[in-house]
Amino acid sequence: MSSKFLVRGGKLANGKVADIAIVDGLISEVGTNLSLDGYQEIDAKDCVVIPGLVDLHTHLREPGKEDAETVLSGSQAAAKGGYVAVSAMANTSPVADTAGVVEQVFRLGREAGLVDVFPIGAVTKGLAGEELADIGAMADSQAKVRVFSDDGNCVFDPLVMRRALEYVKAFDGVIAQHAQEPRLTVGSQMNEGFVSSQLGLKGWPAIAEEAIIARDILLADHVQSRLHICHVTTAGGVEIIRWAKARGMKVTAEVTPHHLILTDELARSYDPVFKVNPPLRSESDVMALREALADGTIDIVATDHAPHAAESKDCEWQEAAFGMLGLETALSIVNQTMVQTGLLSWEQLVDRMSSKPAQIGRYADHGKALDKGAPAHVTVINPTAINRVDRDRVSSRSRNTPFHGMELQGLVTATIYGGKLTFKAEQS
Repeated sequence: MSSKFLVRGGKLANGKVADIAIVDGLISEVGTNLSLDGYQEIDAKDCVVIPGLVDLHTHLREPGKEDAETVLSGSQAAAKGGYVAVSAMANTSPVADTAGVVEQVFRLGREAGLVDVFPIGAVTKGLAGEELADIGAMADSQAKVRVFSDDGNCVFDPLVMRRALEYVKAFDGVIAQHAQEPRLTVGSQMNEGFVSSQLGLKGWPAIAEEAIIARDILLADHVQSRLHICHVTTAGGVEIIRWAKARGMKVTAEVTPHHLILTDELARSYDPVFKVNPPLRSESDVMALREALADGTIDIVATDHAPHAAESKDCEWQEAAFGMLGLETALSIVNQTMVQTGLLSWEQLVDRMSSKPAQIGRYADHGKALDKGAPAHVTVINPTAINRVDRDRVSSRSRNTPFHGMELQGLVTATIYGGKLTFKAEQS
């Protein structure tokens, strides 16, 4: 049966108002006042219509941690947030360090059918940082893995990191590093600074992030390989990346939505929903991250969506797991902090949340302009509508959103993945 949609009267990222006709997974026509029969119409009046979002950093937990999330529930959350592709991190149980596990995750994504799920392979066996995982087999698998990360752990041994960077060059892969010097963060609970001193919680110093960023940029440049820095959080880290890019080094970087809007002051509540790795930093760090995203020093926004079962968060701060939800609120936060403040245009938002993530991950069918013949991956957002965040109404299997009770500006009203309507907001 033919699938036909007409996205009617939305404003494209370039500011032009247009109708977008979709037939069998492809954009068949872009124009104004299109008159077509037999199409399901999606009203995009007062909305912005952009290419579907791509997330380079998502934790879907399956296999092994299905009490927190599954590939299906994570895909549902992604579709609600305007995403059409997500990259599933390797810290599952068993770890995604073999072709068999990445193919399982890839298959589960296909079965869910709501977004493209691209597995990320582990850099080292068991995320232990000691011996390289079977990187070549994962790259050659049905999943065709091109992004490798031990996220949650840092690849702390410089020799292992060098070997990984050298290995992935053969197939144009990239190593995505969780920049955390482990010897400087033993027992750390939050950002090291004035607030941690007042609260008596062990601090996570900025230098622990910055030292690894600097080391790995130099390693990647030495072997001429691609390096991606996960979840940058400090002003110092931004400056190191800015220095490297000015010299033409092959480094890309991401920032999470929560690090664009939340600060370490929230730890005063002792609510573990605000406990995350890397931690929420100072207001000055937040401003530096926004500036870096605006000027392109930081290439992309990635959610680091990290669902946890209730018992992992409903406890004392020191015992709680690190991590927070992100997929369903990311676009609202970037709209509120970056677009509505004039720091990013809609075209630049598309670059940071669709085109560039797809480019880094080598996801060929994503991040394309909404032109005739392109894959029909489309996100519709009302930039002035209010997204009232309610943890009891999220699509994720977990409830650990730090934005519960907040009113964010910008609401995804529809998501189309490959010509399939995967999310449509309820009429208010």
